[in-house]
Amino acid sequence: MHDYRSESPEVLRDFLTYHETIKGHSKKTVDEYFLDLRMFFRFMKLQKQKSPQDSAFDEIPIKDVDLDLLRSVTLSDVYEFLSFLSRERGLSATSRARKIAAIRSLYKYLTVKTKQLEENPVIDLDPPKAKKTLPRFLSLDESKTLLTSVHGRNAERDYCILTLFLNCGMRISELAGLNISDIRADSLRVLGKGNKERVLYLNDACVAAINAYLEIRKNIEKEEKALFVTAKHGRIERSTVHRLVKKHLLEAGIDSTKYSAHKLRHTAATLMLKNGVDVRTLQELLGHENLNTTQIYTHVESESLRDAAQRSPLADFKTDENN
Repeated sequence: MHDYRSESPEVLRDFLTYHETIKGHSKKTVDEYFLDLRMFFRFMKLQKQKSPQDSAFDEIPIKDVDLDLLRSVTLSDVYEFLSFLSRERGLSATSRARKIAAIRSLYKYLTVKTKQLEENPVIDLDPPKAKKTLPRFLSLDESKTLLTSVHGRNAERDYCILTLFLNCGMRISELAGLNISDIRADSLRVLGKGNKERVLYLNDACVAAINAYLEIRKNIEKEEKALFVTAKHGRIERSTVHRLVKKHLLEAGIDSTKYSAHKLRHTAATLMLKNGVDVRTLQELLGHENLNTTQIYTHVESESLRDAAQRSPLADFKTDENN
């Protein structure tokens, strides 16, 4: 993590503190805001000739950025910044859109929340158009193959982890953060993005996998709170979960370069949608703040539409001329 408090000017420090304390965003999210806005401030200092033109970009200090500089920013300046991100830094549309989101949030804070600025130069700024790609996911048969191929050391733990990913669609950070106290009879309490809690209900497969793992877990000395622990008896880390998922994909004969723990989340979402779960329910289950994020999974509905077309009573009808 970066120490934004020591590197930031007062205006940025107040904004980041607002997001961390009032908005309840995670330290990781706040750190990303800091990095995005630090780059924006550095560019604006060069743009407004507040820093020597021959300065090494990544060494330009931002402590002197103030409201006057931010007030002087125009929409054209922001477009120049976007061009710089694309041309000089080679950032994708998705990465540029994240930086724009940080800038928009800062100016909204300064104009609406604290009223330190009268005009918002980015109020009409559209984010860069990102190329929409469908999420990669395992088929039902591949999912079953993955689960049946788990064996060897830590088999009960790894099988439980894969079962939760494929049935509940949780994030890797959510899984690694699970505690024993989060388990209920048929549900899990999950701490998601922005420290938002949600409840995931467990089907029979999840309950059985958790119980089987707990039988093994109680026989080892371990970190008391964490549900999933390592051979060294500490809480499992996200990097360890990444590795074990890749390992079991490989052992199942599935291309481990194309799939990851996050792709198992995509798999869970896609399989549930295929089996009749509606998009709004899926949104709650996945912990998405916006429905738009969830709707990327609706690509699977095309299969239902194709099936519906074939079920039309006129599907096989041909006139004599077409025979």
